[in-house]
Amino acid sequence: MSLYGDLAFYLRSKSRSPWHYCAGELLQGLLGWIPGIAGVALRALFYKSFLRTAGFVAIEDHVRIVRPEDLRLGRRAYVDYGVYLHGGAGGLEIGDGTWLMNGCRLHVFNYRGLPQAGIHIGRRTFVGEGTIMRGQGGIVVGDNVLFGPRVLVMAVNHVFTDTSRPVMDQGITAQGIRIEDNVWIGAGATVLDGVTIGRGACVGAGAVVNRSIPPHSLAVGVPARVVRDLERDPLPPPESPVFHGGLETLGPRR
Repeated sequence: MSLYGDLAFYLRSKSRSPWHYCAGELLQGLLGWIPGIAGVALRALFYKSFLRTAGFVAIEDHVRIVRPEDLRLGRRAYVDYGVYLHGGAGGLEIGDGTWLMNGCRLHVFNYRGLPQAGIHIGRRTFVGEGTIMRGQGGIVVGDNVLFGPRVLVMAVNHVFTDTSRPVMDQGITAQGIRIEDNVWIGAGATVLDGVTIGRGACVGAGAVVNRSIPPHSLAVGVPARVVRDLERDPLPPPESPVFHGGLETLGPRR
């Protein structure tokens, strides 16, 4: 590929719109480093010129936004320090009152023009530190979902059936991932392509989910397996004190 071709590919990967690219890069360069409440206020005011937001959105410093025309941030969404958001065909949507914590990386990664690609996160969801989502096959996350730190959600898989060819030359499959309302995914868990995690399910820390999990189930292990039906056989109340007033106050309720 020529230098011109390389440059054209680079610009296409960063934006579909020269206006959004120029405005986004300029304003992120001018305002993206400013810490504290002053920076949050300035970004809330000026980022609206290149980013779709529904009301006030709190964006901390050193947040990187690529292909902003594909993003939508809901009312009272919070984007913590060092988050990376990369849109693409199919869109990247963050619902009302959802929090993306430090170091999260959400990338639609749709360089192949897949019609099912995208990342759509519902309302009042908490995405823990260092969580990574790849949305080639499409990721749909419901409302009131809780992700622990360093969760991987990978809606893509590489084909490796032909041992005579490099894996990167054999293409991908991308079926998509659905995580329904009120799910809790523990720290360090991995959710692989093609699965659905049903409403109210809980996934243990470090689990690898390679098949669908029924609603209201507890799944643990590598690979994850269901060990309890939380409706038919609920867990006993915890013996240690239970504290309230933190996550349950996040975002607007229905």
